[in-house]
Formats: sequence, C-alpha cells, structure tokens
Amino acid sequence: MDNPINDSEKIFVKRNHDIDSSGSFSYFMKTGWAADEEEIISVHPVTAYTKMRRDKLSKKYLGKRLIFPAGCLKVRSNDTDYPFRAHSAFAWITGVIATDTVPDSVFIMEPTGNGHEPYLFVHPRSSRESDQFYKNTRYGEFWIGKRLSLNQTQSKYQINVRDIEKIESFLANKIDSVIIRGQDLKIDQLVDGNAELEAEFLNTNSILRMIKDEYEIDQMQQAADATARGFADMVRVFPAATSKPRGERVIESAFYGRARIEGNENGYSPIVAAGSHACILHWIKNDGDVLPEDLVLIDAGVELDSNYTADITRTFPVSGRFSKAQRDIYMIVYRAQSAGIAAVKPGAKFKDIHNACMQEIAKGAHELGVLPVSVEDSLKEENGFHRRWQFHSSSHHLGLDVHDCAHARKEQYMDAVIEPGMILTVEPGFYIQVDDTLFSQEYRGIGVRIEDNVLVTRSGAKVLSNALPRHPDEVEVFLKNIFNS
Repeated sequence: MDNPINDSEKIFVKRNHDIDSSGSFSYFMKTGWAADEEEIISVHPVTAYTKMRRDKLSKKYLGKRLIFPAGCLKVRSNDTDYPFRAHSAFAWITGVIATDTVPDSVFIMEPTGNGHEPYLFVHPRSSRESDQFYKNTRYGEFWIGKRLSLNQTQSKYQINVRDIEKIESFLANKIDSVIIRGQDLKIDQLVDGNAELEAEFLNTNSILRMIKDEYEIDQMQQAADATARGFADMVRVFPAATSKPRGERVIESAFYGRARIEGNENGYSPIVAAGSHACILHWIKNDGDVLPEDLVLIDAGVELDSNYTADITRTFPVSGRFSKAQRDIYMIVYRAQSAGIAAVKPGAKFKDIHNACMQEIAKGAHELGVLPVSVEDSLKEENGFHRRWQFHSSSHHLGLDVHDCAHARKEQYMDAVIEPGMILTVEPGFYIQVDDTLFSQEYRGIGVRIEDNVLVTRSGAKVLSNALPRHPDEVEVFLKNIFNS
C-alpha cells in the first residue's frame, strides 16, 4: 500500500518505492474531468436530538469554549493505519455517522451571549484542481473515495462547517476552554490545560449519555436485532467449525460478515470461547478448536454506522443439546439472569441488579455442594465465596461504548438510582476452571454466561435482545431449527 505522505499536514516524504510525478503529469491530472455536480443532501434525523444534547451541555458551561476532537488515524504497522473510529463524545455531540466522519475533525461549541454556536472543522474534499486527490492517501479521493463537501456536511448535520486549516487561527483567540484531551495532539497543544476541569467535563459527558433519547433507543434496538442475526450466522457454521483447526475463528468470521453488512464494525473484539476457554473472561484469541461435545460461549455486538453497539452473550451446545452437567450450570445462570432482569426498574439502584444475580449464583453453588458456608453467610460482604465462580460485575451501561459512561463516579454509577431511558446489560456467569477440584470431573471446564441488553422503562424493563432465546429448552429448539434449515 503506497503512502507518500506521513501525516495530515500534507508533508510529502519521498521513499525508494514511490514513483516520481513530473510537472507535465501533474498538469495532465488536473484536466479532462467532468463537472462535479454536488448532490443535495437531506437533513439527518439525528439533528433534532443533537441540538437537545448540545443545549443541555451548553447550560452547564456558559461562557466556555467546548472542544471535541474526533481523533486521528492510528498506526497499525509502519505506514498503514487502523480503520478510523471517532471518539464517542464527538459522535454523541455531533451525530456524524461513521461513514461521514473524517479523521482529525474537531467539533467546537463556541460561547455566545446566552449559549453556544456549533462549529465542525473538517478536511475538505480534494478537488481535481489540486493534486491532493491523487497524492494524498489519507484524504485524496483516488485513495479513499468521495466524501461529503463542507456544504453537504453542513446541510446534513445542521452545523457550521469550516476547513480544518482554519482551526489554528480560530483557537488563537484565547478564551476559557475545556477539551476532551488525548485524542489529537495538535489540538491539545493549542488549548491551555486544566486537569480538574477536563476530568469534570468527561464526567459530565458520561452522565448526560446515561439517559438515552428516542434516536439512541431506536439505534440500540437495531443493533440488538442485527446482532441476533449475527448469532444465527455463527450457529450455521458450527459444523464447519468442528471440522477445521482453530474453529473458534470460523465462528468469529461469520459474525464479522454480519457486522460489516448491517453496521460499521464489531462493537468490540468478539469472544468465541469453546470448551474451557469459556472460563477465560476476556478470551479474544479465538484460536481454539471446537469439539462437538463442547459448549461455546459467544460474546459479540454489532456496531451500527451511528456508532451504537449491542453487547450480547449466549452459551450454546455445539451439538445442539446440553449434557446434564452443562444444563445444571446453565440453569444456575439462567435463574440468576432472570432475577437480574426482574431487578431492573425505576427507583432501584444499579447495584441491585448485581446483588439479585449473585443471590442465585450463591444458591446454585450451594446446591452443587461447593460452598463452604451457607448461602446467607456466603452473601455477606466479608465472605463472598460464591464469587469464585463469578467475580465480574453483572451489569454495565451500554451505548456508544460497550462499557458506556465510564467516566461517571461510583456514586453516579454503582450507587445511583436506575432511571427510564437507561440501557444496561444483565450478564451473570458461572465459570468452573479445569483444575477446580471442588467439582467432579464432568463439571470442570464448563463456563456459561448469558447477557442481554435491557432498556429501563417507566414500568420496569424491556429486553432489546429477546430475539435470541435464553431458556435452555428454547436454545435447543433455536439450534435445531437453524441446523435443519
């Protein structure tokens, strides 16, 4: 892959494998092109919601300039970059979808007398009048395709759009500013730092994102539905996965196809964990074999073009039917998750979800005869012996990030009251390591997690991911129908 420039500043670096461009060639490349008629772009439906989001933020920071860098391309290897994904705060405040986002863009809320005026600074299209369209591998349209013009972007997202080359002079007018720092070194250097204010700014953005608006809820439902179809795609390749080395990757690849067809990307690195790999919580190597007698734990989510992601986990018997030992463990987790979902209701505390799940995990461990004390004693904070088989949290916020609103403080998150509009996961698990001698041999190496995405409503909870079955009997029917289709 050629790359004759090394950054967004259009600094050309001659390398021994680059091809010379003569003056005659450069002139020739600027001639003979058809007139570029700019397509009229309609307003994106997100704009009604981004205006409300900005109004909420504006009221909290009157008189301050608010700066949201989208972020920059990141090097994967030498002169090749990872696919670009904008910072979530930028995506939330602008609404710009993934396919329209340009690396190095910066969104600014400029203070006015009684609020803020929105400005988006982006790299303009590389027209045929310049040589950038064929020389610039990061922004030239011969390399990356045609992008929205400044006018089209302004029409679509209802924001004042300017050339990124003007941002330095714009920021030269020094006023009180706060920035999402660490996303764009060049912009960081143009803005005076205030660590305390910047931390508080991140916190405020997290808190505002906890309650989803109608647009966000719709996107999350679409993400969950697309993810459910991706899970069906993965089940269809179970037979192929058992017949090839590193069958976990056969399964993973099937999901990636769905993520790219219906969305932008995977929302995070999928976990495809067959057999005892299911007991490794963040197993993302996905290089293990898949055996017919295995359970396979799959944790995956489609991220839409809007950057909203689902986060769903299912544990399937590869053969289509659970063994007795597998079903025993699965039912413990099923009961725990059902209790956790029932705990999702306005007025409850976020930590109530985890506590409800863990009561069932403790009961299950006691029924299996592995708790050294009673269920009541194990549930005491100073004991927690049941946590040997589930030591992660049973819930988290979900949205633009798979672990959304991460800059909220403990009292704003774990100890906070659940409100309508929040979208949360409920995801208990039970993991028995292969060397856990408290269990007899048939249980060792079994790992189960069930995770769903839940919208808090005025009356309780709505499971957005209920297109995928949870009960083991329904799971077996689901698998059978796919295998026989």
